[in-house]
Amino acid sequence: HLNIMVKKDDKRMGIGAKGLTGEGYKGHSFWDTEIFILPYFSFTQPEVARTLLEYRYLGLKGARQKAKENGFEGAMYPWEAAWIDDGEVTPLWGAADVVTGKQMKILTGLIEQHITADVIFGVQQYYQISKDEDFMERYGYEMMLDTAAFWASRVTWDDAKQKFVLLDVIGPDEYKEHVNNNAYTNYMAHYNMQSALELIAKLESEQTETSVRLAKQFNLPKLKERLDYVCRHIYLPQTDENGILPQFDGYQHLKHIDLAPYKASKVVGTIYNDYNMEQIGEFQVHKQADTLVLFLLKEDLFPSDIKKKNYYFYEERTLHDSSLSKSTHCVLAADLGEDEVAYRFFEGCGEIDLGSTMTTSDMGVHTASMGGIWQCVVYGFGGVRAIGSKLRIAPRLPHNWKSLSFPIVWNGQRLQCSIKKDSIRITNQGTKSVAIELQGKNFMLQAGETVAETLV
Repeated sequence: HLNIMVKKDDKRMGIGAKGLTGEGYKGHSFWDTEIFILPYFSFTQPEVARTLLEYRYLGLKGARQKAKENGFEGAMYPWEAAWIDDGEVTPLWGAADVVTGKQMKILTGLIEQHITADVIFGVQQYYQISKDEDFMERYGYEMMLDTAAFWASRVTWDDAKQKFVLLDVIGPDEYKEHVNNNAYTNYMAHYNMQSALELIAKLESEQTETSVRLAKQFNLPKLKERLDYVCRHIYLPQTDENGILPQFDGYQHLKHIDLAPYKASKVVGTIYNDYNMEQIGEFQVHKQADTLVLFLLKEDLFPSDIKKKNYYFYEERTLHDSSLSKSTHCVLAADLGEDEVAYRFFEGCGEIDLGSTMTTSDMGVHTASMGGIWQCVVYGFGGVRAIGSKLRIAPRLPHNWKSLSFPIVWNGQRLQCSIKKDSIRITNQGTKSVAIELQGKNFMLQAGETVAETLV
């Protein structure tokens, strides 16, 4: 499905949330692409990953229009994207409220804004993996600067905190609307702006055709000054006395209710049978991973003991009513050494489209979940991660698996990874040497060379 859902010869096309298998979500593209699907292509078919990111570049016109219509600067990516010129296409109205009977307004297109930083995360990760400088010079740098300008205009000054804050948003967890300082959104916005700051410093030190062009397009000294000030003063939520990173302001004051009946249900969204969105907003209950996605994407923000505390705190309160949720939990559990938990979530990912409740796929298969399954295997069990300019591999093979083999492409070179219970072998099938970190040891793997390490 991942391979057939991309029109590889046409960069005007994104990936629909149901791929080519159904009419769910009207074929629109979401953050699913950059966070859940793109890693597969970046690590295995970078030329395809590039077309998907060029689709986002062609969507800058609509992103700029959305920012302008909402009173902001720069480029504000649509929550749901379709044709490259359409801009925001999220429907305005949804199903009826279970309590009032009135049709509910769909707020994601208005205030679920982390998509803008998610796109840039996809750009940056693709560049980490591919080192495709041509893409960055033609498209990526412009996207980084335009989106950073949006975030710098989106923040609000809070006198009490003496910080810039992000008010009235929806984070990845769509059971929580109109929240302030969603941790995921704040950290990802900061990442977006900080990346642009580093880019501006790079451009200022060069006198290339690209740097001259971007200097003309953007007032770089002014943008640099604004980004530097916002980055130094933006509010980045911290852990509380129990080591928990609040999902948003006031989270700790929400009620904790018994979620066992909803967790046990084979049908997603059953909590809507008892409560409406306003009521759900008063409970410590989540549709999907939110803060935990931040721990996965930006793994250097907090130490492993803090991650473990937050993992179990939030998983207990998460219904996994989104197909995006279980893969995040799987990979994090593997990272934390919770092997049985990781495998349970891996099986859960597969059962979304191949389980006993096949009605879940009536409107099409869950494409982001399929990307998530690949991440469960390669990121979680294979231990593959792009960390800065380094490829890190530290596998954790499931107890009931004898071996695992998969290819990845790093800096244009194809690597074959073969993992057994007690060993791992990496073969460079490319023509140039690559640097890798294997089981905590650094290697320069020459073309045609194989390196092996013992697993403990």
